[in-house]
Amino acid sequence: MRKPRSGHAFGTLVIAGVCLLLGACASKPLVPYSTDTPPLVLVPAAQAGVADKRARFREIYCAVLEARQGLPDHRPCEEVLTRVGEEPAGTGRPVDLGASRRHLIAAVVPGVGFDCVEKWLASPGTSTAHVRQFGYDQVLIKVDALSGTSINARQIRDALLAMPEEPGPARMVLLGYSKGAPDILEAIVTYPEIRHRVAAVVSVAGAVGGSALANDAEQYQADLLRHFPGANCQSGDGGAVESLRPAVRRQWLASNPLPNDVRYYSLATFPQPERISSVLKSSYRKLARIDARNDSQVIFYDQIIPGSDLMAYINADHWGLVLPIARSHATIGALFVTENAYPREALLEAVLRFVEEDLSNE
Repeated sequence: MRKPRSGHAFGTLVIAGVCLLLGACASKPLVPYSTDTPPLVLVPAAQAGVADKRARFREIYCAVLEARQGLPDHRPCEEVLTRVGEEPAGTGRPVDLGASRRHLIAAVVPGVGFDCVEKWLASPGTSTAHVRQFGYDQVLIKVDALSGTSINARQIRDALLAMPEEPGPARMVLLGYSKGAPDILEAIVTYPEIRHRVAAVVSVAGAVGGSALANDAEQYQADLLRHFPGANCQSGDGGAVESLRPAVRRQWLASNPLPNDVRYYSLATFPQPERISSVLKSSYRKLARIDARNDSQVIFYDQIIPGSDLMAYINADHWGLVLPIARSHATIGALFVTENAYPREALLEAVLRFVEEDLSNE
């Protein structure tokens, strides 16, 4: 009699299966020929209204790493960030590592399938516990795992309005990971009643311009995540994959100028090739047919919010930046997510300290 697979083993197979489906070779182009597109141009960030603030973010992140060497997955500062082009010189100003004055709250909007894998992931919540020591907080905004951006934008709006409104300056920093970034941008554009509650929006490896991998994928492949051990997710409107196609995202950006009463920041992944986990290498190579400067899911320039402040290029792949898979699943870490170690707690603290300082300079 065949022995049943454990939840961990089945989870491993599902992870590998989804990645192979999304990253497998195909004969058709990743970006098919089409004239149904807004006029596009790829220009240096400054010419797209993006302010380069990498130097100050590096100073803050390095100071946090130096002070918090006991945190998990510690790495030297030069290894956690990627220097791209001519990075500006540092300011030399001291970094305040004391208690927060504004008490910002990191409200995380996750990417595709998170509800399906949340229980299996078994995240210990160490990032939340860490930043609370300094007067910050972190919460998760629940959105449909497999729906498109419109439904999720409404869910973000409802979640924000359900939170108690406190006096003083806005404290909510919306962190959009992967598809969470376009979900947030659509919420900000569609529901002006939430803007006064939002201190800032941060794209965290966000699929702002979509991912060409979605051009060669179908929703049924994403729906495989519903079979994860302990998965508690539904197909929703079935629009997740469609909403990530570059043509859809770029048309949305062209038709929906972002309101200027919200501050926008971008934290992009730009890993060294050796920092790509083995399970993600097939999707990395597939996307490299367009540009090798990708994190296995999104090309680096498609992660930037137009008109935002560029915080950093992170030396981590798409999963390594946010998902602590290897911490709770050591075997999967050793075999599949082989580059999953990243100092996420220190990164979250640095992001919140940077945003707080930058907002105070307004």
